[in-house]
Amino acid sequence: MTAGHHTDTGVFVCLEGGEGAGKSTQAKALAGWLTEVGHTVRLTFEPGDTAVGRELRRIVLDPATGDLSARTEALLYAADKAEHVDTVVRPALERGEVVVTDRYVDSSLAYQGSGGLDRAGLEAMLRWSTDDLRPHLTVLLDLEPRQGLGRFTERDRIEQRDLDYHARVRQVLLDLADDDPAHYLVLDARLPVDEVTAAIRARVEPLLGQAG
Repeated sequence: MTAGHHTDTGVFVCLEGGEGAGKSTQAKALAGWLTEVGHTVRLTFEPGDTAVGRELRRIVLDPATGDLSARTEALLYAADKAEHVDTVVRPALERGEVVVTDRYVDSSLAYQGSGGLDRAGLEAMLRWSTDDLRPHLTVLLDLEPRQGLGRFTERDRIEQRDLDYHARVRQVLLDLADDDPAHYLVLDARLPVDEVTAAIRARVEPLLGQAG
């Protein structure tokens, strides 16, 4: 999983994990700290952090959408990623900023890949949609699905899927991290929030020399 490319400017950090793992909390904490220490930060997320993406997010997450073909779902997520990279992520990196994103390619490999699609074909499509742009670091917040899903009172279309599906998602994410340990930080999401925050900062700090 080390193929692909990283930018020569900016720093690209991604947070991944199953439902309820605390990705958004840690992404905001990381962005806040980076700003405090003098970096220009672009805090973003997938799906939905573009005008096009908001429509795609509505389709893929709204329970009213009902069943979608697995390939249709994967293509919708890929379209969101293409727009996100081209209009948000890459321009920020080219300006020398630190980009922190809540979810990226690994989420689609895990979630759509756990729905029965051919893994190789799915990955090829996702890498094409993102122009094979890889994060310098992916932080994986690992949490047992039953515990994570228990943190929600209302669930979107994806969160409503059964525990076996979410267990497969978790395993794919762990496997991705295991395949490329140099570019991953795996943390137990059950740890106190402050401990997780500190561990992320410690891993990100050495990367910051190339940020503007």
